[in-house]
This record gives sequence, structure tokens and C-alpha cells, in this order.
Amino acid sequence: MKAYFDELETRDPERREADLFGRLPGFLAGALRRAPGLMRWLGGIDPAAITSRAALAALPVLRKSELMAFQAENPPFGGFADESEMRGRRIFLSPGPIWEPEPNEEEALHSARAFFAAGIRPRDTVHNSFSYHLTPGGFLLDAGARALGCTVFPAGIGNTDMQVDAAAALKPSVYCGTPDFLKVMLDRASESGKDLSSFTRALVSGGALFPSLRAEYAGRGVKVLQCYATAEFGIIAYETADPDGNPHPGMVLNENLIVEIVRPGTGDPVEDGEVGEVVVTGFNPIYPLVRLGTGDLSAIMPGISPCGRTGKRIRGWMGRADQRTKVKGMFVDPRQVAELVRRHPEIARARLVVTRDGESDAMALKVESANGSLPDAAALGASLRDVTKLGGTIEIVPPGSLPNDGKVIADERDYNA
Repeated sequence: MKAYFDELETRDPERREADLFGRLPGFLAGALRRAPGLMRWLGGIDPAAITSRAALAALPVLRKSELMAFQAENPPFGGFADESEMRGRRIFLSPGPIWEPEPNEEEALHSARAFFAAGIRPRDTVHNSFSYHLTPGGFLLDAGARALGCTVFPAGIGNTDMQVDAAAALKPSVYCGTPDFLKVMLDRASESGKDLSSFTRALVSGGALFPSLRAEYAGRGVKVLQCYATAEFGIIAYETADPDGNPHPGMVLNENLIVEIVRPGTGDPVEDGEVGEVVVTGFNPIYPLVRLGTGDLSAIMPGISPCGRTGKRIRGWMGRADQRTKVKGMFVDPRQVAELVRRHPEIARARLVVTRDGESDAMALKVESANGSLPDAAALGASLRDVTKLGGTIEIVPPGSLPNDGKVIADERDYNA
């Protein structure tokens, strides 16, 4: 049985670097012709000169707020996609909002690598509980599992009882979805007397896999590995494991992506080991994104993985460089909190606090009233769900009690527990 998805994963690191930067100038030249928004953003650069990390670092970092502004001005893609290639493809809308074209075949291979590293093999059946609605997550993982040769049940989100019934009947060996929904399924199965012991492996993303939750899954017979993915690039990095399924430290960067770690708020690369913002350049000719700032924090780890893959490793997801926060696999943006305040003039200030409730994400909107009026908690709760597509509690606090620290989203989850 082969140990790696393909030979690219064990290339000499210098050969990998030479290949990436050997391809980059030609890719940039074509991308600038096909994507007028990218041309406008990068100005009169000479693609032939972008042959090293130092040369790439001289280009500006495109942050999602700027991409959203381009898209608002010139919908749907702001000139950053080759729209001549969109016929027959899907268009997605992720929170932000940010429009994205359907992932291409390269991004399917990105996902397939992560499935393979998680011990999943052709002929496994995958229960995919990522959303197939609006956002590309479900399709990204679906395409990767099928590219590997797996059979996929497109479960999507919600309808827990129906998902449990389906899994009990189909007996899939693999769960794919957010880290906490597997526990929801397993607990519901225990309550209802359904057998989900067919699940032996899982590939999760869209939220933090807390050590306590991974340990609980192991105790229930499920070996769980995680991957780090974005809508724009698919799976950027993924965990690997030893022969017993125990995860190795860090996450291996995927092939055919250039990943930099930069000082937050700048485009300046930091030294390996220093925490900074993850910035990615991909080679998707339909959606050519150059130095896109993800807003996520991580750091490059020294050495290569004990699994033998020679790609650089990152420490995994370490929080947000900005205040955009992922809750139950969905991003919540400070602009959404501002929209809530705009909708409710009885609110003077608001702060969205993200915590953990057992092994699930939870959020509470804390609000100060304006002019002594009493905000309607039920109406605020309805607006919170309408704007963020997520439910949460409402807490009305005394005027002046919210911290004056500039935060409208506070992530108070303990990622070491």
C-alpha cells in the first residue's frame, strides 16, 4: 500500500521551491491578461521579475475587505476571475460577502491529498456534512473525496435525525464536516439506539478541533484529523498521522500553493516560527489570486514532518489577525455587527462574544442601550440570525460596561483545552 498520494509530496524542498517560482512568472502574465481586477490591483508589475519569495513579497497583500470592495464595485468577482471560463460552472457566495467561482480540478486534488493523509482510501464511503448551500465547502470536500475514488453521501448541514438514520443505513466509514457536528450525530445515535460504529475515520475543518474532543472521538473508535481550508484556495494545509492514526505535529502545506506568513497589517514576511498572518498565492487560472491575506494566524514550523512529506509545515490555525471569526464553520465579520447596530437604533454599542458550550461553539451578543431605552431581546435575536445565519443569545448590559478596546467581536474560546 502506497504511503503518499503522489511523488510530489516527497520532493526535495529546493526542487519544490524552484518549480513554484519557475511557474509563477508565466502564470502571472496570463492572469493579468484574463483578470482586469488583478491588473488594476497590481498595476504595472513585470511578471517576468517575480521569480523569488523576495520579489513576491514586494507585491501588495490583497485583504478580503479590499476584495469585497472590488466585488461591490464590479460584481460578482470584481475582475479577479476569468469570466470567459465560467460557462457550466457554479458561483458561490461566502460570508463577508465574497463571491467565488466553483473550485477547479487542482483544488479537488488539494482535498484528495488531505483525505489520503487521514488514512482514507478509494472505495471508502464518506458522509459529507459540509454545507452544499451558498458556500463552496461541501463541493470542495465532495470533489476531493471523489477524486480519491471514494463514494460520497452529500448530507449537507442540519436535519440531524435524518443524517443519523442515513448513516446507520449506509454505514459510511468516514465522516467529513465540522469538528463538533460529529459529536452531535454520535450523541443522537446513542440516544436513539442507532449504530454509527461504521465511522472509523474523519476529516474535519471549519472550526477548531480541541484536544478534548479529539480524545473523545478516539475513545469512541474514530480517528480524526483536521485540515485548514479557505473558499478561495481549498485545503491549504492538512494533518498527517503515524501508522496508528496519531497526528504528527503541525499541518503540511499543500502542493502547488505559495504560502507566506506576514506581520499582521503589513505584507512583510516574518521569520520561521514567528506568528503572523497566512498569505496565499495560488495557480488557479480561473480565479488567480496573488498574495491574498486570509486573516488567519499561524507560523512555519522547523524541519519536515515525521511522516516523510517534505512540504513546509504550519502550526495550524492560531486565531484571527483581524476580528473576522469562524463560528460553527461560518465566518462572522465586524461589518455584520455594525449592521445589527444600524438596524436597531435603541443600541448604543454591541460586542459579539464567542465561547464554547461543551464541545460546540456558542455566541452571545452583548448590547448597551441608547438613551435609556430597553432593547427588544427577541427582535435582536432574530436580527442576529438573519445577519449572521447563526443563532446566539442576547445579553443587555449596563451602559459603559463593554470594554473600550475597539473590539466588536471577542473570541474567548480556549484553544488549548
